[in-house]
Order: sequence, then structure tokens, then C-alpha cells
Amino acid sequence: MKNIILILFSSFIISCSNETEQPNIVFVFADQWRAQSMGYAGNPNVKTPNLDKLASEGVCFTNAISTNPVCTPYRAMLLTGQYVLKNGMFMNDIMLDPDSKSFAKLFKQHGYNTAYIGKWHLDGNGRSSFIPKERRQGFDYWKVLECSHSYNNSKYWGNDDQLHTWEGYDAKAQTEDAITFIEEQSKNEKPFCLMLSWGPPHAPYKTAPREFQDLYEDVDIKLRPNVPENLTEKTKNMLRGYYAHCSALDSYIKLLQDAIRQNNIEDNTIFVFTSDHGDMINSHGQMKKQRIYEESAKVPFIIKYPTLLGKEGRKSDFLLNTLDILPTMLGMSGLQVPEGLDGEDITDIILGQKEDDRKAALVSCIQPFGQWKRARGGKEFRGIITKKYTYAQYLSGEWLLFDNIADPYQLNNLIGNTAFESIAKNLEELLSMELIRLDDEFATGPSYLEKWGHTVDSTGTVPYSN
Repeated sequence: MKNIILILFSSFIISCSNETEQPNIVFVFADQWRAQSMGYAGNPNVKTPNLDKLASEGVCFTNAISTNPVCTPYRAMLLTGQYVLKNGMFMNDIMLDPDSKSFAKLFKQHGYNTAYIGKWHLDGNGRSSFIPKERRQGFDYWKVLECSHSYNNSKYWGNDDQLHTWEGYDAKAQTEDAITFIEEQSKNEKPFCLMLSWGPPHAPYKTAPREFQDLYEDVDIKLRPNVPENLTEKTKNMLRGYYAHCSALDSYIKLLQDAIRQNNIEDNTIFVFTSDHGDMINSHGQMKKQRIYEESAKVPFIIKYPTLLGKEGRKSDFLLNTLDILPTMLGMSGLQVPEGLDGEDITDIILGQKEDDRKAALVSCIQPFGQWKRARGGKEFRGIITKKYTYAQYLSGEWLLFDNIADPYQLNNLIGNTAFESIAKNLEELLSMELIRLDDEFATGPSYLEKWGHTVDSTGTVPYSN
């Protein structure tokens, strides 16, 4: 009761006072960090004490879904708030329209200083190529490379339009640069919006600093039960490196939180930690992303904003999807949400002032590429995740139905089980409604390639697509 009163009082103050400062935004996201790889999520192996602490101080979403779980599509939806069939960004290594009405541009209209540090993956002109100012989507402070997973020899293009090298492990150097930016901005009257995009824990796994690799060197990793037995040792070895990256990044969360506190901006800063998508790591015998399985589609999402949300952490099972992020950041900042976005400002839902009536979150794969093309034969899919079920269809028909409560590792596909026919029908109707809402005709991948003028090579792979 005390926590509810605090939340409502904070909301009242923000809505009624004309003198309330606009909050800063520090939005931190990793590449390929699945929701299950967190201490607070019950993982017995990974060491994430600082993210566990962050979850105890903010709102931790247990059903955060990557709407199109692969790098470029997620980032384009994050910045534009539009579904991939509206912005055309449904594959890696293609360019987002420079004229998009996107995240930093919207905040700049309201006086924000803007910054982006780290991996971009939205320019589509080569993974090390220079990105001119007109294609930076409104971010002014700029230390960015299109894409690199060479974490200990990592380049970036700076504000001076020159190519530089991050010193040491790039995620640490990027974090230190973000802290310098925070320190400088805390002296200004203007609010700021900072995005920090880390490359890890994406493979290669065995490249984290030695001190973090040592944490897992002699640990017998407990695997998820959906990893095939013949892949046991290989997967344990992968996870030792993956978790080393996770623990390294976790330590940088502490550095960021310390800097925010020390510069006296904690109460008025929206701090988000999340990831673009997950990582299969041999669950169901598969690797990478682009899947609707829990390991690929579910991501961590923690939001901390003491002034509005209070200081006592809590969990939310709201079905948060990628498209909700931009409108919610605008709404929490007291800014108008423009028309034409495909997500929802869920501020009132988080505060308990509006009913959570969302029934499902969409997951899609418009045009498979890379590992997914090779692994599954290139089958496009659409599916939904509810608070209980996962349901998906290929173009040829129903594919997957899991009861995620009774079967959390998704080992028992219920498609064809007569006891679940009515449930499958209801889920099919929910999926159809969501596709109609988003103007998704669920056509073939090649038809969308033709519409948007994208190309793939003879193997069905876009350049640089891994």
C-alpha cells in the first residue's frame, strides 16, 4: 500500500507541476542477451549482481518480447516505433530512411542533447564504413561503428569524423565514454538522451576480459533441459564465454549507476537496460536468433525512474514489445506521442492507473537469412506470445504451440493435440487480429524484398548477415 501511494503521489506531482524538469534518458542495450541469463531470473550459473540490484530498484518486465528478434530490425523499430513492414527494416545490413521521424529527433525537438555510443547496424553501407551526419537519425554526440564483434580491436567513427580505436575491451571503453558524457551533461540545464549499445554478449564468446572468464573457468554449467545431450560439453563451453561477457557488462552497469548517483541526477533519470534479442546457444539444437523460442524472443527489460516509479523494485508481466519502447519513453518524459507509431505508451499501465488488457505480443520473421536460412530452410513465420502460450505459423500452416507455464523449456509441441484445438483456434484469431492491426499480409519473403528493393545473394543471405 505504501508503495502504491508513493507511485500515485509521484505521478500527481509530475502531472500537476509546471516546473518539473524533463528527465534525462540513459538507454543501455546489449546484443544477444537472452532474458534467462540473469541471476534475478533464476539462472544458477551467471553472476549479475548489479543487474539484480537494478531489478530490485526498478520495474523488471518478465515478458519483454523482441518483435523481430534480430539486430537491424529491432534497432529500426526501437528508433522509429514502427513495425518492420512499415519502415522496411526486416533484415540486417540495410539502411534506415534518413528522413525517419525517429527517437533522437523527437527528443531534440523538446530541447534534449542526444548521444549514441557503440554498435549502430542501421546504415547498410558496409560494417566499417563512415556514416555521415545526415544518416545519424538526430544523434549529435557520436562514437559509433556500424557493426563489429572484434571486441578487443574495435573501431569507431568519432565526432571529428575520423576513425578511432577503442582501448581494450570495447564495452568497457564505451561505458567510460558514456560516463564522461553523463558528467558533462549533468552540468547543463538541458536534459539529455544517451543510447549506449554494447556488442557483447554476442559471439565470439571467449573474448571477455580474463578476470570475467576466470569466474566460469572451472564451473560445471547447468544447462537448460532443451539442449540436446550430444551438445552438452560444447554448449557448456560456449556458455562459460557467454556468461563472462554478461558479467563484464554487469560490472559496467554499476559504473553507470554510480556515475548517475555521484552527479546527483538519479531521481530525474530514466535508466533502461535491455537487449535487442536473445541467443539460442543450442537450445532445441539451434544457434543465434530469428526464432520465436523463449531463448531468442524474450529479452531482459528493466526501467528505473525513481521520481515517477518510486524506489522499490517490482515485477511486471505485461507483454512488452519492441514497438512500445519509443512511445513509453516519450510518455514518461511528459512529451506528446506522435501519431503513426505502432506501439503503446504504457506509462499508465506501469503506474497501475490503466488496466493491462494486452493479450499477446507479436513475433515475426519476414525474410529469413543467415543461420536461420540454413537451419530451417528459409521459412517465414508469424507468431504470438501470451502470458501462457507461444503459437506460431509458417506460410504453410501451424507450426508451434507451447504451454509455457506447464512446459517452460518448450519441449512439447501441442500442435495436433486434440485437447488443445480450441486454444490453438483462439490463438490463431489473436494472431490474425495483430497482423491486421499492423497491416501485415503475411506474404512471402521475396515479395517484401521486391517491394522494398532489398537484395540477397544466391544462398538467401544478405551481405554481412551473421
